[in-house]
Amino acid sequence: MRILISGASIAGPVLAYWLTRSGFDVTVVERAPALRKTGGHAVDLFRPAMEISERMGVLPRIEEHATGTTVLSAYRPWAVKPARIDYLKLIGAFSDRHVEIMRDDLSEIYYDASRDGAEYVFGDQITGIDDDGGVSFEHGTRRRFDLIVGADGLHSGVRRIVFGDDVPERFLGGYLSVVSVPKPLALVGEMDGYFDPDRVAMIYTADHLDDARAVFMFRPTQPLDYDHRDTARQQAQLRAAFSGMSAQVDSWLEEVEHTPAFYFDAITQLELTGWSRGRVTLVGDAGYCPGPAVGGSTSLAVYGAYVLAGEIATAAGDYASAFAAYETTMMPSVVGSRSLARANAKTLVPGSRWGVRALVGVARAVSVLPLGVTQALARLNRKGVRLYDTMPLPDYPAVTART
Repeated sequence: MRILISGASIAGPVLAYWLTRSGFDVTVVERAPALRKTGGHAVDLFRPAMEISERMGVLPRIEEHATGTTVLSAYRPWAVKPARIDYLKLIGAFSDRHVEIMRDDLSEIYYDASRDGAEYVFGDQITGIDDDGGVSFEHGTRRRFDLIVGADGLHSGVRRIVFGDDVPERFLGGYLSVVSVPKPLALVGEMDGYFDPDRVAMIYTADHLDDARAVFMFRPTQPLDYDHRDTARQQAQLRAAFSGMSAQVDSWLEEVEHTPAFYFDAITQLELTGWSRGRVTLVGDAGYCPGPAVGGSTSLAVYGAYVLAGEIATAAGDYASAFAAYETTMMPSVVGSRSLARANAKTLVPGSRWGVRALVGVARAVSVLPLGVTQALARLNRKGVRLYDTMPLPDYPAVTART
């Protein structure tokens, strides 16, 4: 059976790895001319994604590329000194098994794990899909596949082709930007965060990085006149939102005009009730993005790719039953992640000084209390901060039994 995957970021390579283990003929097409090195932000892998990575044999390499952040210094304009927060204990309250890693590093690790078994085609993209599996490409010759999977992110081209432009989504009220800035602006192991009502700016780096990453999240009073393809306008909107926040933040903004890597997008949640049509399905942000930076979308993408591969292998290529089982298995976790993301979008970017005080106060309390106490309290809320640690990880003998 020939399977085409669109997208070589996170979900695509993970899916390719598990499908090739089951003997499927896999091709991955990626619009970018090479693996993306866009200066992306740090992402979180929680317990299920960690275990999947361990089964893939790549966990040691992932842990070697961890960001290594241990301290968060939280600055507030009305406070003389920053609040020093134990970042490891803060994350530890959410997950018993976790790693923070740069998205580009993670993508490369998964690609390296899958590239020997799958065909990768860079610099091309899908332009048309027929009911019988015929696929047209922007540059390559037309080919036929038994299954087509869109793993091409929030602005998925496969989803647009198959589902059209009228896809239910929810704007969570905020925007996210990541900017590559000179490494000396940050300290290895420490994250500086500046908190104001409706806007948060942070900076961090890691030993193995050549730069630092400044991350901006903000909630304007009205949605922006926003185009995800218009970088110059995005940069102007970012500067307008954060100018004057602090001298340090202003110095980060000075790098925006000539940064080598810039990301800006609305924090938007997809609300599709199903991700499959005919012989086409979606995985990761292409199908069920809970919201960038607020919904654990990277762990959900890894989890979804593993589940999809397992169901395809179990169904021996019967894609109708495989896709149905995939959606049934994933739906509780997707619905839970949507709910958590909606809450996080408001909590992580408070709308008032009281909200900022509460956010920083809770983080400081976590730093002071013993880790075992905070973890025990967090475990009482399986649908909240512990959601991603408690997603059930199915065992698929048709996949995992192979060597």
